[in-house]
Amino acid sequence: MGELVFAAKVTHVPSMFISEMDGPLKGCRAGAIAGLEQIGERIRRSGADTVVILDTHWLVNAGYHINGCESFKGVFTSNEFPHFIHDLPYEYAGNPALADRLAKAATDRGVRTRSHHLRSLDVEYGTLVPLRYMRMPASTRIVSVAGWCAFSTMNESRVVGEAFAEAIRASDSKVALVASGSLSHRIHDNAVVDKGTLTISDEFYKQVDLRVLELWQTGRFKEFCAMLPTYSQTCHGEGWMHDTAMLLGALGWDSYRGHVEIVTPYFESSGTGQVNTVFPLS
Repeated sequence: MGELVFAAKVTHVPSMFISEMDGPLKGCRAGAIAGLEQIGERIRRSGADTVVILDTHWLVNAGYHINGCESFKGVFTSNEFPHFIHDLPYEYAGNPALADRLAKAATDRGVRTRSHHLRSLDVEYGTLVPLRYMRMPASTRIVSVAGWCAFSTMNESRVVGEAFAEAIRASDSKVALVASGSLSHRIHDNAVVDKGTLTISDEFYKQVDLRVLELWQTGRFKEFCAMLPTYSQTCHGEGWMHDTAMLLGALGWDSYRGHVEIVTPYFESSGTGQVNTVFPLS
């Protein structure tokens, strides 16, 4: 029998790469990097053999999609931020059997989901950046799930998450489920973004983000799930926060009562609100 052994919501901000470079922003994301390193170590200690990443940088318009390749190897340059993330080598194993099982379970619950085995289907940086900073070895088995579902609903993503939990239990895999994306995600306007690397684009977004984290830390997911559709739109949640809806679907949605652990405290990045968190499992 399979098992969900770890769950987290993490950042993938490109400024972590800037933080490693000489210059005025060197070290600016030391906390985020250290938090991802800690989460990676905890994933390894959990006994997980596969990391399923809900990637808000994989945009889909119709249906839900899973990258179920047998292996992943290449050199990645971001088409969004090529000056930040470029020539990044990666190599990981896949878990096609689990990917197929996830897709079937979601489809059986009424949400059409496809698992792809296309060598030419690349992974996005919402998958690669956390894996890099979590220091996951090449032997890590990964499954990448499209976490930006432009024209779907929170309820559909909840159902997909519920199906994933069911499929994991029926598999032979021990899984770490990682939602990769920010909280609020209104990036600064282009004219000022270069000067706003360490700030939020609107104080309103920050205050709502902080309230959300307060709800998470106190296990108040009934309130959070009720506000999620409005929050994700009003505060421009990354990928409309479908990654978060899938994660919570897998954990029990509004009946989840875990008190979320803040691993990297809330920080502002180019207008957005970021955090690294662990969702405890009962």
